[in-house]
This record gives sequence, C-alpha cells and structure tokens, in this order.
Amino acid sequence: MSDRLSVFKTYKLYVGGKFPRSESGRVYEVTDSKNNWLANAPKSSRKDAREAVVAARKAFGGWSGATAYNRGQVLYRVAEMLEGRKEQFVREVAEAEGLSKAKAAAIVDAAIDRWVWYAGWTDKIAQVVGGANPVAGPYFNLSSPEPTGVVAVLAPQDSSFLGLVSVVAPVIATGNTAVVIASEKAPLPALSLGEVLATSDVPGGVVNILSGGTAELAAPLAAHQDVNAIDLAGADAELAKELEIAAADNLKRVLRPQPVDHTATPGIDRMTAFLETKTVWHPTGALGASGSSY
Repeated sequence: MSDRLSVFKTYKLYVGGKFPRSESGRVYEVTDSKNNWLANAPKSSRKDAREAVVAARKAFGGWSGATAYNRGQVLYRVAEMLEGRKEQFVREVAEAEGLSKAKAAAIVDAAIDRWVWYAGWTDKIAQVVGGANPVAGPYFNLSSPEPTGVVAVLAPQDSSFLGLVSVVAPVIATGNTAVVIASEKAPLPALSLGEVLATSDVPGGVVNILSGGTAELAAPLAAHQDVNAIDLAGADAELAKELEIAAADNLKRVLRPQPVDHTATPGIDRMTAFLETKTVWHPTGALGASGSSY
C-alpha cells in the first residue's frame, strides 16, 4: 500500500503569457456532473479583467502585423501541442460534461481538428471577403479585411472545450487578440488550454483566459473603452441584453448568442464577425500620348 500523497493541480489564470492568481485571492469550487469536487479555480475580479485587456492591447500590434501564413503556422502548432496532451483534456472534458471517456475523446479530437481547420483559413479568408472592385473611372479599388482589435469572448457554458475552441480560434486566426471568460461551471479545460498556448508559439497576451463569474467579468469588459468587440456566446438572454447596451457606448461590434451545433463545420461567420473592411482607391495612371492606361 502506497503512502504517497496525491499532488493536486493548482489552476491559474492566463494573462499576458503568465499564470497569475486572481488579484482578489478568491477561488471557487469546481465540481463534476455528480457534484464531486474537482479543483479550486481562480475567481477573477474586475481588475483581472482590466489587466487582461491591457495585455491584449499590447499584443495586438505584433499579432495583427504578423503575416497570415505565420499565424496559420502558430495555430497549427497549438493543435500539435493539444495532440500531445490529449489524455489530460479527455479526462477534464469527461469530468466537466459528465461524458464517457470515448465521447470525451471524440470531442477532444474534434476540437484539435477545429484548430487545424482555422489554421488553414488564416491566409485564405482575405481572398474570400476581399478583392478588387469594379468602379467607373481610372482607379484601382481594392478591399481587404483587417482585424477589429481586442475581442472579449464569453465561452459557451455547456461545451467546455469544443465550444471554447470554436469561439477563440476564429478570433485570433484573423489577427485579433482575445480576453476569454471561461465557462463558469466548467472552466478547467479552458485554464489548461492556457498552459498549451504558453508552450506553443502564440505570443503572450494574444489570448488571455479568465475564470469566475461570467456576469461579473463580462460587465466591465462590455463597458471597457479599449475593447473593440464582444462575442456573447456564453451569455443568457437577459445578460446578453445588458451587455449589448453597455457595448453600445463605444460602438463595439457585438456577436449575439445563437443556437450552435459545435460539432458541425462552422463556416466563416465567426471570422468575418470581427473583421473590418478597408477599401483603398488608387489612380491607374496614364501611359503615353494616346492616353492608354494600365
């Protein structure tokens, strides 16, 4: 009989590429589907949320300025790291969602595939939503997508990992940075994702992960003047309405909550939701005395 003590994991926030505890020192109990204790998760404060926004803004210039091809490589690296830690995520998803090991493994596989899917889109989305526009006159008229900026993401409450990946990956694939509020009831897979991001090639601050009360954290983010957009996937109808009103103060882009089958092919809507279109006019010029132009 072994007298060895179990080594319990300490879950922490992921902000600016580091793993702080909540500045408030608060934690809350996370339980499984049968109400058995799993871990203590940090209960983030409004100050933690504000610091996450600062980290996301600081990282935005470098991340949005990277080539789309490079962002694709980085996202693929995340998928590689997830593949190597699959067993851990299968266990956490099974406990969080009350699933069998086989069903949890299928969800984790789908989440990894989803990362790869978005990695492939990074250098293709501009060709789909941008292009040359026909205009009357001697001009080139070109439209190209640009990232919106810092996006607050309320992760789905009922899909602790596949749903999380489905809302985070499209935000960063298009060059935005994210402040993510993990599922309040099942935050552990999200907090573990922070460990994967820290050991991949994602620059610190590109994704910041908070756990705690969704409503408590979402309110300051919706009202924050340096947050450019918010995804309300994890909000109920009443909270979503309150956050939309707060978000209107600085004209944030708002993606309203909607029924989603996370197992289905997601399409490009979540990528285009946080892209702005920049259109440039440029004279074609004239060549020679005949007035021909190029």
